[in-house]
Amino acid sequence: MKKVTELVNKVAKSDPTNVLITGESGTGKELVARAIHYMSPRKDHYFYAVNSSAITETLFESEFFGHNKGSFTGANENKTGWFEVANKGTLFLDEIGDLPLSLQTKFLRVLEERKISRVGGTREIDIDVRIIAATNQDLEKLTEEKQFRLDLYHRLGTFIIHIPPLRERKEDIPLLINYFVDDFSKKMNKKITRIDKEVIDTLMDYSFPGNVRELRNMVERAIILSDSGRLSADDFQIDKVSKKISHTNNNVEVLDLNVLERNAIIKAIHQANFNKSAAAKLLNISFQALDRRIKKYKLVFEKSLG
Repeated sequence: MKKVTELVNKVAKSDPTNVLITGESGTGKELVARAIHYMSPRKDHYFYAVNSSAITETLFESEFFGHNKGSFTGANENKTGWFEVANKGTLFLDEIGDLPLSLQTKFLRVLEERKISRVGGTREIDIDVRIIAATNQDLEKLTEEKQFRLDLYHRLGTFIIHIPPLRERKEDIPLLINYFVDDFSKKMNKKITRIDKEVIDTLMDYSFPGNVRELRNMVERAIILSDSGRLSADDFQIDKVSKKISHTNNNVEVLDLNVLERNAIIKAIHQANFNKSAAAKLLNISFQALDRRIKKYKLVFEKSLG
């Protein structure tokens, strides 16, 4: 995630550049969008999140642009649209790949003109909104299939940030566990000081098909179940996780040498309690060889609670 963090830091200051965040479901795209907003000059204004897949054609203009009282049946009062709500701030459009093609033209026009008119209104309203969009789909492929407008893709994708799945950045797992433990223990008023090593080791072997969201849910459940200051294998229901790992290993064999080597280094570092000399011995390579490989894979380690 080091590269993602660097990109977030850079684009946050490049206001009002539009940003497109890509990645599988559960990788934390909205968290990245919020980080960009709160590190930008717009941090004191509104961050408004919209699920694009839930927008219907009949409600599009009313929701995005707002409407005046009496403009249509059921418009019993004036309504401020999402663009106005997020004015001077950030409008986050999740699942932008699901936006119907018929609505993409209207949305593109607003991005180009930076003006809107409420439904039933005659006055144009200037808007100053940063757009951050996110998708778990391949938008380039959708443009080739004529399911997504190429001009809208280029307009949204001025700056693209891709978030890798958790299985490709396992070195982040202990850091994320620490973050979620700290967050949930404060919310639940529980003092957690230790996580069993078995938990960390098992989770490092797990592929996390649900990505960061799945890990977050695991930690939340574990803290709820915990009756002490220590999170155990039972709290994490490690037996179930182990069965999933075994099932995955029996069905999908990873043969990519780079992936195998990278994962072996990550596991050795954690088994050696972040001591590189001890990790090198576990891997049967020299300290210098381990150091070169850590640099090759751009791995960054920070000690966890475990």
